[in-house]
Amino acid sequence: MLTPHAEQLNVEAPLSDLAQHGYARLGKVLSPDGVAALAERAEDLMLGRISYPGLFFQLDATTRKYEDAPIGLGWQGPSLDYRKLEKLEMDPRFCAWLDNPLFERMVRRLIPGGVVIYRAILFNKGAASGSDIPWHQDGGSLWGLSREPDVQIWTALDDAPEGGGCLEFVPGSQRRGLATPLGGVVPRDQVLAADAAGQAVAVPVEAGEALLIHNHVWHRSGRNRPGLRRLAFSVCYMSASTRCLRKRRAPREFFPVFSDRRG
Repeated sequence: MLTPHAEQLNVEAPLSDLAQHGYARLGKVLSPDGVAALAERAEDLMLGRISYPGLFFQLDATTRKYEDAPIGLGWQGPSLDYRKLEKLEMDPRFCAWLDNPLFERMVRRLIPGGVVIYRAILFNKGAASGSDIPWHQDGGSLWGLSREPDVQIWTALDDAPEGGGCLEFVPGSQRRGLATPLGGVVPRDQVLAADAAGQAVAVPVEAGEALLIHNHVWHRSGRNRPGLRRLAFSVCYMSASTRCLRKRRAPREFFPVFSDRRG
């Protein structure tokens, strides 16, 4: 699934950009055949042609407002308007991609010892035009972990042009730490105080490109262009020493990757 570019990629430059800016471009690392295979499997899952026990689904809001997205409904029948599909490590195609040698080379530089994933998730902005996602951080007590996650790798399965659902970042914002202990959406007063809109950098990508993302960097995405879907697959990697702190249900067991899984 890796492109020749990916197989020869020197990881030093993107890792340096990640440390400085909170995100980094990797270029086109997923082959066209790989893009087609993962996009096909995403549709198979959303339409129910393939299913796995415990797969997480969240529909997009009919209002196209992030805060209106329904919570806790799960599978609601065949639809290409699911906003999120999670636990994709259960699918062989997605698992093969998140376990690829390039990602291992980079993640091993950032995480000593064993590596697990917090989540393997599909983000979908359907052709009817997806929701705006506000400035947020991926961490904090909301995630229920004994330590903050280390890094995520986001792969475009469709083109995400400027003004068409691409990610935007506030460069260097990860160095401020969490905006609130809870994490998640950055409060409006902090967004305004930091002039996030004025500092924002849009990062348009084509299908097959991937981004390294620090979990604490402020990032958001707007709606896609009507009639043009925007699919992306994101995997959050972290140390195998991380523990789930949730109390209401049994603690989660995290999926090991790379040679830790293969033995």
